[in-house]
Amino acid sequence: MGLLSVNKNRDGRCQSLELDAIPREVTSWDQEAFLRCTSSELTEVERQRVLVPERSFPQQEEILAVHWHPEHVPMDLIVGRMQKLYPNRGDQLIIPTQHNTLLSLGGFAGVEVDCYSRGFKRKVQLLLHFEEAKVREATVLRNMLAHTFKYRSSQLFEYIQTVLDPIFEDRVQRAAGKTNSDEDIVAFTRIHVAKLQQLIENNWATTPKESIKNKLVSNFFEELRALYDDRIVNKAQVFLKAAKEVVKEHFSLTYFYRASEIIEEARSLGAGIVIPHPEQFWPILLADYDVDGIEVWNPQSREYTEFLITAVQRQNRLRGRTDRPVLVFMGDDCHMGEKLKAPELRDPEKGGREVGLQPAWEDLSISKHLIVQGVSRASIIEEYRARLTS
Repeated sequence: MGLLSVNKNRDGRCQSLELDAIPREVTSWDQEAFLRCTSSELTEVERQRVLVPERSFPQQEEILAVHWHPEHVPMDLIVGRMQKLYPNRGDQLIIPTQHNTLLSLGGFAGVEVDCYSRGFKRKVQLLLHFEEAKVREATVLRNMLAHTFKYRSSQLFEYIQTVLDPIFEDRVQRAAGKTNSDEDIVAFTRIHVAKLQQLIENNWATTPKESIKNKLVSNFFEELRALYDDRIVNKAQVFLKAAKEVVKEHFSLTYFYRASEIIEEARSLGAGIVIPHPEQFWPILLADYDVDGIEVWNPQSREYTEFLITAVQRQNRLRGRTDRPVLVFMGDDCHMGEKLKAPELRDPEKGGREVGLQPAWEDLSISKHLIVQGVSRASIIEEYRARLTS
């Protein structure tokens, strides 16, 4: 059951190989690859990739960025990049929203929280934004986020177990069937996932805990491109992505805090709350949660933007005169870790995102709906800042 025979490119990478030729034990190369995947230290090349964007947007003057993920990129590099992206920027509201980790920038703090909607029995996410001074202590909220972070990270271990443990063979076969992955690709993947499992155990004490997440698997397999032909790695990555989706389907959500609990604690600290990419969580729009706004556009959620703008408008008409209106937001959902990679190795879907870049504000069809409501990027910045600082 081998992938044909051993055959290497001029650069020494295996185009095809016998599975028996792959060492099962962790090698020094594997260890170095793991350290590269989990290191929070940036090389000078990586720093320059962040600091020097491939393009700029001199016509954009207002910057509204309340849904983006710094990952392990230092804030000073992100600020430097934004100075080059928007050389004529004026008014701005820029708040980081790391997954389940509260971070601050420019006097404001933010986080994107995974939580559980009990009424709809599904995971939802909320963006929480604060004036930084209001959450310098916030012991209860920080403990809730720490619990959520730890539980979300546990999905990685279920992911690894799914690929390796025979009791989950049905999940593996589902993923293989969905992606037309043959036995050799599944076996190749299992060999390297087993190595990754051993590497996590060997390096547990020194590995940054923010690295313990599903993305570690795909990042480790990207390192394998130095040893194996891209076609082999590509097939493994496609299979792994399908396996991850199967894991998510079975991942218990009841250990997350309920959305209502997160909202209650956040409101007690003066938070602003926004529902992100609602196209993925349609039922949340029916829950009548106490929120400040709804994200009507996101790189992952663009199909129903005009409908969502109209829905927000209708909701505001039904609210009492003393109630604050629900605001329209757009999220760039930028993952800064993508900027550390060489352009040709970036995720095609995520690679073009930038903090504060939401082209839908300038879309002629969408802007027509916004004008009717008297909504603009500048007006949302002004109103939301006022809410956070009141």
